[in-house]
Amino acid sequence: MAKGDRWSDDQDVKVREMRNAETILGVISERGRRRLPLEDIYRQLFNPDLFLRAYGRIYRNDGAMTPGSTPETVDAMSLEKIDAIIDALRHERYRWTPARRTYIAKKSGKLRPLGIPTWSDKLLQEVVRSLLNAYYEPQFSPHSHGFRPHRGCHTALGEITQRWRGVKWFIEGDISQCFDRIDHPVLLSILNEKLHDQRFLRLLANLLDTGYLEDWKYHATLSGSPQGAVASPILSNVYLDKLDQFVETVLIPAHNHGKRRKPYPPYMALLNSARRKMDAEKTHEAWLLRRQAQQMPSRDPNDPDFRRLWYVRYADDFLLGFSGPREEAEQIKRQLEEFLRDSLKLELSRGKTLITHARTEAARFLGYEIVTLDADEKHDPRGHRCINGAPGLKVPADVIRTKCSRYMQRGKPSRLAARLHETDFSIVTQYQAEYRGLFQCYLLAFNVHRLWRLHRVMELSLTHTLADKFKTSVNQVYRKYQKTVEVPHGTQKVLEVIVDRGPKKKPLVARFGGIELRWQKYAILNDHPKEVFGVRSEVVQRLLAQKCELCGAEGACQVHHVHKLADLNRPGQGEKPPWIKRMAARRRKTLVVCQKCHAAIHRERPRRHSF
Repeated sequence: MAKGDRWSDDQDVKVREMRNAETILGVISERGRRRLPLEDIYRQLFNPDLFLRAYGRIYRNDGAMTPGSTPETVDAMSLEKIDAIIDALRHERYRWTPARRTYIAKKSGKLRPLGIPTWSDKLLQEVVRSLLNAYYEPQFSPHSHGFRPHRGCHTALGEITQRWRGVKWFIEGDISQCFDRIDHPVLLSILNEKLHDQRFLRLLANLLDTGYLEDWKYHATLSGSPQGAVASPILSNVYLDKLDQFVETVLIPAHNHGKRRKPYPPYMALLNSARRKMDAEKTHEAWLLRRQAQQMPSRDPNDPDFRRLWYVRYADDFLLGFSGPREEAEQIKRQLEEFLRDSLKLELSRGKTLITHARTEAARFLGYEIVTLDADEKHDPRGHRCINGAPGLKVPADVIRTKCSRYMQRGKPSRLAARLHETDFSIVTQYQAEYRGLFQCYLLAFNVHRLWRLHRVMELSLTHTLADKFKTSVNQVYRKYQKTVEVPHGTQKVLEVIVDRGPKKKPLVARFGGIELRWQKYAILNDHPKEVFGVRSEVVQRLLAQKCELCGAEGACQVHHVHKLADLNRPGQGEKPPWIKRMAARRRKTLVVCQKCHAAIHRERPRRHSF
């Protein structure tokens, strides 16, 4: 093997002796950047710092306190638990526990299966995910945007609106049951191309074949990447990266040729006639000819020597834009179907994989409608038509209708009876959160102003709910709660509730409205958590101190977790024990305690299960 193709013995010893997780991930990332094979990755699982880093990243997750097929959760996390996992890995006797399967509703009304692993499996999967992500992230295609740091819906949609021009056909791709049909042998063979460590591959193979429990009956998993597993997103990206490579190395080179379209002869003829009219001092006739020329393309839209193909993917949804005849677009679709079927053992969804004419129809991608803009009167400072042929994003009309229907009865805005027993502050807060969430989702749409209809329906529903709660009229609700507030481009009328908390605390303010429905072309949609590097989590530092925060004893400590801070301040609890007072005063959901204090806490507060 050539020099530089693998770590030398000295480098391997150096990496194994490293205690800093970020340094290890940096070394692995550098090898990924150089596209060198990775060996002895299994040994990195013996590093406790990687597990502490993983714990600091996922302990806040909502599912950390949700048990899987065993009662184990993040509660009682300790250094001893990490040592036990590493010892089992060192002797290759770690066994994944079957996940507990549940179902969550999809927008279509169908149910999506979701697996809930045990806490130890979540912790180890996060370590595996961090190692795989460090190595593969530098190698992934720039056209892939799903489940990747610093990427998301906004970067995928931005690539379309900022780079695609003159698209004639949209090819909407949707892989049918992608995560459920991932072929295990194919995935392992893809991983084996770069990861030359059989122990690590066996660990991943065992993860894929673990199975799940549904109604306490065991079911084997013969295919698919377990949804709900921490490592599933990176494994699916590794799998679908083969699709990205196929499009980039086969389809795009085959369907991209020609530097620029040829000039359109009828357009050039009109400009030449206008110039001759100007030479003959017939200014008005020349102006009419130029106006006529502006109604047609300046470049030949049917130039046989010019083709362009664009591509973008988010998870299992992808979109291609093609400038060329429909016959070639059909051929591209057939090539994609054949590659997915023959190489990845996947199928395109026939009902969702469509070829859409860009000028007359809208394609659907990531919840938006994508259209090709056409405005002959819109010019840039140079006098060029700057909108024609550019893609634009729209809020789908059916999305607005569906959202409005939730707050309506018999075609009119109505109260929400489920909220009548809540406070006015809570009611306004919930309405605002729902409205703001949809607005934040569609910031990139140039017709985001159409959400004003939803705003009006929700406002009337809110006032009807408050009027019914307080047995008053809608007009009186407006007189009591309506305020005028400043917004960046003027003022707006809002509904506002203020809760006074005494002279020493600021009042709580809940407000519905106050959001300007303005197009934000370069907005960032925060659909991916921000990556934090190089800083050890505060709870990890407290755990490493190995000092009980209740009695001050030093030695083996555990971390006590609660679901949420509201659990600490429930009425009717009587005199609160010291551990509740300590956590409530610090406003923390964690408390590092010795084993004796932790046992006492659970004697006072029984463990609750969600299954």
